Amino acid sequence: MSRKSNRREFLKGGLVATAAAMTVGPGVILNRDSAWAQTYPDVVVSRGRNPSAITRSAVEALGGMKRFVKPGNKVVIKPNMSFASGPSGASTTHPEVVLEVAKMCVEAGASRISILDNVLQHPQDCLNLSKIPQACENIQNTSVKVVTDRRLFRDVNVLKGKLIKTMGVASEVLDSDVLIAVPVGKTHSSAGVSFSMKGMMGLVFDRRTFHSQGLDEAIVDMVTILKPNLVVIDATRILSTGGPAGPGKVIPLNLVIASPDMVAADAEMLALGTWYGRKFEPTQVRHINLAAERGLGRLDLDKLNIKDIKV
Repeated sequence: MSRKSNRREFLKGGLVATAAAMTVGPGVILNRDSAWAQTYPDVVVSRGRNPSAITRSAVEALGGMKRFVKPGNKVVIKPNMSFASGPSGASTTHPEVVLEVAKMCVEAGASRISILDNVLQHPQDCLNLSKIPQACENIQNTSVKVVTDRRLFRDVNVLKGKLIKTMGVASEVLDSDVLIAVPVGKTHSSAGVSFSMKGMMGLVFDRRTFHSQGLDEAIVDMVTILKPNLVVIDATRILSTGGPAGPGKVIPLNLVIASPDMVAADAEMLALGTWYGRKFEPTQVRHINLAAERGLGRLDLDKLNIKDIKV
């Protein structure tokens, strides 16, 4: 059975039975290759002042985009576009980081690239001010869009969920082969911080349930399904206070973090940033800690192979 069909069959069992013959292709269950893991670092931190260059170098140090995207794959890229704010405010992902990820997907042979977010403010304002559509407009087979209409979502059963048992997920994600998280590093008034795991809520229709049932556990339930194949965290600048929407204190870090492990990527982002004027350990952020406890990734940074490069 092919890698793609393995992914599709895994999630097919989680779909609510509204249409028994529905075709499903998640691209959200990471099929780890031990040979890759032994050859390349667990996490890469790339530093420099050119967002495009450090993004590319971070992914290349993991083995390149062809490790994650195969010819003909349908790819979903999930940045932060939820708020009507420009790149300087650090509540949205830097457009050059998103652009470089999309370019690498094209080079790897992706047949379709969808850049998606379920935004929280006026959709057109969110798109325009993020500058992401403008940056990506000339990249082939690539579209930048918001998904706010309920008809653009399908219900899935969260088989490993402790609090969240069912959730509406963007249909384009369910029909994709590869999911790439490209969040910006920022604070969050309810979750503490918002990196790759918290950012997956932008692919879910009804997020109010998450807050009412217990946000941290709900985030971890969600990422048992929405588990990105690759995480590329934009830390060219971070929103250290006032998140997730801002305004707040913006700190330039001039770095990008890349990893196939969402927990490790988020843990490294936490460790490298200053949040609310202080430093934190990964175990101090509940959803990061819970995800590690449930076997969804690693936060023991001292035991991981972390490559630090300068561009």
